Amino acid sequence: MKRETLLVKGELIGKKVKIVKCTDPSWIGREGKIVDETKNTFKIEINGKEKIIAKDTAVFEFTNGDNVYHIDGLRLRYRPEERIKKAR
Repeated sequence: MKRETLLVKGELIGKKVKIVKCTDPSWIGREGKIVDETKNTFKIEINGKEKIIAKDTAVFEFTNGDNVYHIDGLRLRYRPEERIKKAR
């Protein structure tokens, strides 16, 4: 199984994330820590404030060790407990 798939199927709360592409240009380049998620959104702590972004509007950058992954939010659009079974 590819490491990217393991990342997609794993727990994302607590991970650092950066928005690298978004339908709202004001989000591009923002980074922070995921503090909560729903089926369709991430709540990200950015500079001490919690912001909510729709998963399907962005491409997210995750770093795992020396590897950097860009993951389309559409691949993450599941409830956390469902993503383990359904995500590809």
